[in-house]
Amino acid sequence: MDQLTREAVRYLGYGKNAVDDRTLQLAADSFENLRSVMSRKSVYRIFDLEQADAENIRFGNLEVRSKNLGRNLQGCDKIVLFGATLGIGVDQLLSRVSRRDMARTVVLQACAAALLEEYCDECQEEIGERLQAEERFLRPRFSPGYGDFPIECQNHVIRMLDSAKTIGLTITESFMMVPSKSVTAVIGAGTEQVMCHRQGCEVCEKKNCIYRRDSL
Repeated sequence: MDQLTREAVRYLGYGKNAVDDRTLQLAADSFENLRSVMSRKSVYRIFDLEQADAENIRFGNLEVRSKNLGRNLQGCDKIVLFGATLGIGVDQLLSRVSRRDMARTVVLQACAAALLEEYCDECQEEIGERLQAEERFLRPRFSPGYGDFPIECQNHVIRMLDSAKTIGLTITESFMMVPSKSVTAVIGAGTEQVMCHRQGCEVCEKKNCIYRRDSL
């Protein structure tokens, strides 16, 4: 089983349980179908980071109060605002399939999430290579809605990225992103290299890390 399939299986909630052949075949078919319709796009901007204390952060014209985010950004002097999407074609595929096959829809959802995560990792790798030239290193992505980072900040991040124009990503009044298989995040950058897992706290086994989100 390759890494991408393992991620999809994780999203499906199998844990350490064996995965049946039918599910694996559904996943393989789903990845093929998703790749035929997705249109990956991303955008990012870099801002100076002001951190008054452990909970109050300012970048651009946005002020945020978040203990979890403040911990994640400890030691950083720059912040990367990031947005990515798999495109509206994925939503259209999910809508079509959901009308006739819910089991396949569930697997499609998991595979789409895995593909989005993979794309975000690729983008972060490229951003990290650019910033290493300035002797700065990235922290894991941290999205509005994680821990005590207010979901309402999603609106501000999207405006600051001008994502509707740059990658076609918008947000509803209830903070749902359109296209749905999209993500926004902030990524801290500092001169200290901290060996955080780039996929974040959910898959990291270091339980006593000072950067770990309290909600986990």
